[in-house]
Amino acid sequence: MQDGKNRNNIRVGQVVEIVQKQDQRSGELTEGVVKRILTNSSNHPHGIKVQLETGEIGRVKNII
Repeated sequence: MQDGKNRNNIRVGQVVEIVQKQDQRSGELTEGVVKRILTNSSNHPHGIKVQLETGEIGRVKNII
């Protein structure tokens, strides 16, 4: 399983697990399909920020 810190690992249409802003303390993960990638830099220490097809936004923790 790749981690979500590198933008190169993430593609639109991929299934990923994200942590949403309100879930950062609990660490609860939300699974979904990437609709668009919101982080412009090539990597980010907390994970690349994406929007899922459901409209939820969060940082990628796992790529499934």
